Amino acid sequence: MNNSYYETLDENFNNAVEFLETEYTHLQLLEMLKNGNIPQKQVSALKLDTIKSKEEGSILVSNLTGQDGKIREAVSLRLKEFMSDKNLIEFFKSKDNYKTFLDAIIDINGNICRNIISAVSNLKNDENFCRIFIPQLENLTLELLETVEQFDFQDGKYKVNKEAFKLYWCLETIYVFYDKLDFIKLKEIILRAKNIKEYTIREKTAKILSHNFTDKELLSVKSELKQDSNYYVRRY
Repeated sequence: MNNSYYETLDENFNNAVEFLETEYTHLQLLEMLKNGNIPQKQVSALKLDTIKSKEEGSILVSNLTGQDGKIREAVSLRLKEFMSDKNLIEFFKSKDNYKTFLDAIIDINGNICRNIISAVSNLKNDENFCRIFIPQLENLTLELLETVEQFDFQDGKYKVNKEAFKLYWCLETIYVFYDKLDFIKLKEIILRAKNIKEYTIREKTAKILSHNFTDKELLSVKSELKQDSNYYVRRY
């Protein structure tokens, strides 16, 4: 077995149907998640009904990046479900998983980004998670800001959209974890992001500011964005 499709579309379809209709043991599903091809991994993730250990949690998380999009999306959906379960979330508390979560938050597939932000939001009050994850999130956001600030958003290049897309999801994550960030870094991010010409970045900046900040400079930025030319920005 390998991380590939079958040779023909018919083979892929027929085998996917067979996988869906066949009952597998918990261990068989985990084995396919480790060593299966694309249809096998995708179906295994969807059919897996629980996680029983940190090792099993890591097997699932390991398929969140570096895999075909169908696998990544199926895994992100199950992580969203499993990590919302207080009886299962302990199995995902491994520092080796945290960088993978951050990488998944800026996946090219917005559904994956959304699912993983929802999943990790269940770790917001976990000190060990935040100690590792939050500095990485801050640094990534600042790096992306530095890149996006240099772009001409009129040139329509894919690179512009790709990097802005990543920044968009970082800011969405910051909206969830805003009170866990170093305030000086959070303030810098907001003050820089508010000036990005791409309106979706300003929109997420305004969304962060919908929290009850008392800092005068941030309140001034909030008022500024309330007057933004774009409806989606000023609605916050």
